[in-house]
Amino acid sequence: MSPELKGLLIVGAIKVVALFTALMVGVILVVWVERRGSAMLQDRLGPNRVGPLGLLQNIADGLKNFIKEEVMPAGAEKILFQLAPLLSFVPAFLMFAVIPFAAPLPGFDITLPLLGRVVYEGPMTMVVADLPIGFLFIIAFSSLAVYGITLAGWAANSKYALLGGLRASAQMISYEIAIGLSLIVILLIAGNVSLPDIVAFQQRAGWFVFLATVAYVMFHISAFAETNRLPFDLPEAEAELVAGYHAEYSAMKYAIYPLSEYAALITMSAFITTLFFGGWDIPFTAWDEQVATAWSFEAVARFVLTNAAFLIKTTFFIWVFVWVRWTLPRFRYDQLMSLGWKVLLPMGLAYIVVIATTVLLLENFGVPHDLRYGLVLFLVNVPLMVALLWGLDRRRLLPGTPRRVRAEA
Repeated sequence: MSPELKGLLIVGAIKVVALFTALMVGVILVVWVERRGSAMLQDRLGPNRVGPLGLLQNIADGLKNFIKEEVMPAGAEKILFQLAPLLSFVPAFLMFAVIPFAAPLPGFDITLPLLGRVVYEGPMTMVVADLPIGFLFIIAFSSLAVYGITLAGWAANSKYALLGGLRASAQMISYEIAIGLSLIVILLIAGNVSLPDIVAFQQRAGWFVFLATVAYVMFHISAFAETNRLPFDLPEAEAELVAGYHAEYSAMKYAIYPLSEYAALITMSAFITTLFFGGWDIPFTAWDEQVATAWSFEAVARFVLTNAAFLIKTTFFIWVFVWVRWTLPRFRYDQLMSLGWKVLLPMGLAYIVVIATTVLLLENFGVPHDLRYGLVLFLVNVPLMVALLWGLDRRRLLPGTPRRVRAEA
């Protein structure tokens, strides 16, 4: 085996192990943040008995799920019933593999005991799989998650679970269209689907939250529906469907679904950070854009600080998901579908036309991809956002519950 191949395999293995470990620990911490955060928002204590500040409560719950009895409905499709949780769990973790989380580190040429000479040429990109298809990989695997939910509802042989599975499939398909339209806007501006290249473009021209604000609004709204979070958690509405698609699951098979949901929440928060908020970019400085060719304190500090910037942004959006869940009420199902098909779909198509026209004019006039390019796109987005906010106000776009007219006595 060549030294270069050994270096590639070792670096890849370290990235995979570190990513999986970080995601598992992150899921535990996000569950704790959700429980303590909801308690804070509702003026109660939350978990505070097991461990300091209740930090070990999730570990205790996990052990409880491991030792609980697993029950399978008598009329269930056994193979699909057991396979469905894995079909939700695996895509939620694989999606993070293409998201860059820090500035690159320089390569190395070292000699290790038992392994001999190990070489990694060029900078080490801080992404597990730097695929040329970029965010298309995430969209593809997020689409696979619907199979786990739909099969869980169908294989359980329960009407409540089946209704939850059908709701989930309709909801996720509807809002994947809106996500796809918002990503087309990113593709038009950046000209690339590779996430490291998208981060590099934002370092030159500005964050896409300013350059494609309407696309960000569409994407963030759709992210709530894709992760089945309030106000779009219709597939597991406990007031109507007991527990929805996982009503018949117990023990660890049930626990896999919340784990998958929180892993998808972390991934979607990191995806929003990468696409619209510069990823690991530190604002107002070009120091983080330099590529180190040799190991030094500056190279390590750049890696640590850019990773910290990425984590801070991602943590903020995780908190936004928690905040919204415990603040807004659940939508009616007709409102959910109307928002996806009657509002986001035509709005996304119209926005693509506007951005495509703007980008074509900028390219024809030879405007370089720097802050001037971003400023023009920002000025185009300002009136569009004003019109959008005006339309969303007072039920112009999304109808609310009709008022009941009191009968005259």
